[in-house]
Amino acid sequence: MAISATPDFSVILPIYNEQENVGPLIGEIRDAMRGLGRPWEVLAVDDGSRDDSLAVLRRLQGEHPELRVIRHRHNCGQSAAFATGLAHARGGVILTLDSDRQNDPADLPRMIDALKGDVAAVVGVRRRREDSSIRRLSSRVANTYRDWITGVKVQDAGCFLRVMRRDALRELPVFNGLHRFLVTLLRYQGYRVLEMEVNHRARVAGVSKYGIGNRAWRGIRDCFAMRWYRSRVVAGNRSWPEEPPVV
Repeated sequence: MAISATPDFSVILPIYNEQENVGPLIGEIRDAMRGLGRPWEVLAVDDGSRDDSLAVLRRLQGEHPELRVIRHRHNCGQSAAFATGLAHARGGVILTLDSDRQNDPADLPRMIDALKGDVAAVVGVRRRREDSSIRRLSSRVANTYRDWITGVKVQDAGCFLRVMRRDALRELPVFNGLHRFLVTLLRYQGYRVLEMEVNHRARVAGVSKYGIGNRAWRGIRDCFAMRWYRSRVVAGNRSWPEEPPVV
């Protein structure tokens, strides 16, 4: 489907050194989204990649008219890339996924279908994680600690496969680490969030950009920031604008 001036869906794709993955991934996104029969766009945010990711994306624009490319001059992190994509997105529904191809775009239509009524977001829970045992264990420990400190239970805060109403994201504070606490923040603000089991695939190209060492201490500090935010957040009953339903 050709790009529309007013797409219904905006897929935000943060990219950092994923030259081998972006082509196949955007093809998979196209296959998943065109079956919906509604206009959509992909915002590929190149977060200062040092490989040929940007060149690959520029080439792919000739094949995918729905693809828009945004570039950070420096590597700013996944949360910054998400915030940049959100600022440029035009759709009423925001979709996010990692660019390493471990998230499966085929799950997106099912998640979109669940975005009904008072549901503000549908977020993925990786059914069988195709990661090392150390990464799985560290995630379980981190999730348990995060839930305890923040007071909000989130089954899989590390899964970036999400479908969210744009209106629910307007009041989110932007900070480095936002993507890990997005579900917590939405629940603090009184929104209903559904968690759904999704497919998880082994990485077939490239290398992971995150590990225990570059997340642990920052995550602990951020948990206490969330606890402070919870005591100050202004929340209440939410309602959607008077317009046709998105799904």
